[in-house]
Amino acid sequence: MNERQPTRLATTHWRKSSYSAANNECIEVSHHAAHVNIRDSKASEQRGLTVSTDAFTFFVTGLKGK
Repeated sequence: MNERQPTRLATTHWRKSSYSAANNECIEVSHHAAHVNIRDSKASEQRGLTVSTDAFTFFVTGLKGK
């Protein structure tokens, strides 16, 4: 499930949850047609994780308890 991230991530539009704390203790996501990039907002210069959109949907649905 963990794939190598595309080199264009530096220009990717990252989004943070509206539930994020003011001190940036959260993750950021960047959604694309075939995959979702995930990174730690405190370490945005480091490598993140890339998963399929199906895997990310399954993960978020599990968090919501649906």
